[in-house]
Amino acid sequence: MLFIKQKIDAAKWFIDAIKQRQQTLYNTMHTIMDYQHDFFLTGDETTLRPMILKDIAERTGLDISTVSRVANSKFVQTEFGTYRLKFFFSESLSTDSGEEVSTREVKKILSDLIEGESKKKPLSDEKLTELLQEKGYNIARRTVAKYREQLNIPVARLRKEL
Repeated sequence: MLFIKQKIDAAKWFIDAIKQRQQTLYNTMHTIMDYQHDFFLTGDETTLRPMILKDIAERTGLDISTVSRVANSKFVQTEFGTYRLKFFFSESLSTDSGEEVSTREVKKILSDLIEGESKKKPLSDEKLTELLQEKGYNIARRTVAKYREQLNIPVARLRKEL
């Protein structure tokens, strides 16, 4: 009888652990959806707000490490495609007006500028910096170079076509 009771207790504990894991994942995803509401409506990456693990941890009441574990190697299927949960987290950059924008938004604008450039006379990092600053983004040339590298885009002289 003791053997059966131990097995039943172990099974109950296991079921409770699975329920708790499911609830944690649900709460975290729900909070991310609230935080990135505009993106989930439009699918437009430029609407993503800057969001770090701490933002979600504070809203859910979970520890940052728990949120990190939940977001790691998990995916969400949306009508705009399937994304890693980590995709929704990004640092922020401030604009001239003092507004916080996601670094992902800046990277998207950067890649759009490079896509639209003249292939005979590609834009230098210096020129890209000027164009982003004209759009109101406080960004250094070194940061533009870093983002360009993260996007796997070569330097201007290697993008040049004759």
